[in-house]
Amino acid sequence: MDALGPFEPRPRVAVALSGGSDSLALALLLDRWARDRGGSVLALTVDHALRPESAAEARQVGRWMEARAIPHRILRWEGPKPATGIQEAARAARYALLEQACREEGILHLALGHQADDQAETVAIRQARDSGPDGLAGMAPIRELRHVRLLRPLLGVRRAALRTVCEKFGQPWVDDPSNLSDRYARGRLRLSGRVDTDHAAMVPDAARDRAGREGEIARLLARHAAFYPEGWVELGRAALADADPGIAEGLLTRLVLAVGGGTYRPRRERVRGLLGRMRADVTTSGTLGRCLVDATAGGWRVMREPGGSARQPRSPRMGKWSGTGVSCCAAKGLRVPPSARWGTRVGARCGKSFKLLGPRTCPRRSAARCRQYGGATWSLPYPI
Repeated sequence: MDALGPFEPRPRVAVALSGGSDSLALALLLDRWARDRGGSVLALTVDHALRPESAAEARQVGRWMEARAIPHRILRWEGPKPATGIQEAARAARYALLEQACREEGILHLALGHQADDQAETVAIRQARDSGPDGLAGMAPIRELRHVRLLRPLLGVRRAALRTVCEKFGQPWVDDPSNLSDRYARGRLRLSGRVDTDHAAMVPDAARDRAGREGEIARLLARHAAFYPEGWVELGRAALADADPGIAEGLLTRLVLAVGGGTYRPRRERVRGLLGRMRADVTTSGTLGRCLVDATAGGWRVMREPGGSARQPRSPRMGKWSGTGVSCCAAKGLRVPPSARWGTRVGARCGKSFKLLGPRTCPRRSAARCRQYGGATWSLPYPI
């Protein structure tokens, strides 16, 4: 844990506890580590409600923690589940629930039970998908989210060793059958037995290389990119002219993740395709990662495309447009027509007028459709 610090004098750490041997061993070891420092551990179990027995398993994990005087919370994924992409949706829901719980508890550190075998599988899967050199770096031991630090202290420990830890503590565990399901890439890989430690052995060198690339990307962005608070970015043409292909791929990927709000990187072949067209013809525009990439006189403008918009106002009485800075009570009847351009003044029944702020040359196709909320018609000329 020292390598993942610094920590508070009396550290409080949350543990994502599935009930499997990896996360249970982590919870037991972290509990001892925290108590030795006058701190504490909070175990968080996410019930995805995808299997009939999941609720009972979560309660059993709670009883195990209660017997060891470790505080425990169950976080349930409520609502309808998607028919496709269930693993990706479950992962996104899990991290959202865990981060929110840490925020509610005032905890800055969330420990995850990913271990050396998981790391080798991750590298093998990314290698098979041609995710590029960054994929070979595997999972990072520390990752900063908006409200919490994700910590992976077990990346150098094998699964068998963690099961031995549980056995020494006299701690049973739960095996999730989906971990060996041939419906999922990781399950198929485990069943095939094609993963070995060679995949994990390449991680340290790849991680050092990734850190070097990220530093170069940061320097290029600082020199050639302008980030606007309305949620769009102007990228100078020299940014791509000065970069080798791998750096340029990483730069474009990071821009669309930042602007588009995506969790996962766009596919490498799509990044390469758009990048190749941009370098061959500086007037090229396109879409990538829920973003519009539009050519300008000096380079490109990156902004969220309408298809990725979240159009529902957060409050039933308020509407807000990212990129305009305009919000108005729905009861006032503010309406922005789909054809509105930046700089247009729009009126409301309340008698006030509002000016749409943002890039004056924003293309009309970025206007989203009108929707009815709270008795008013809302149109998003620049999507959230």
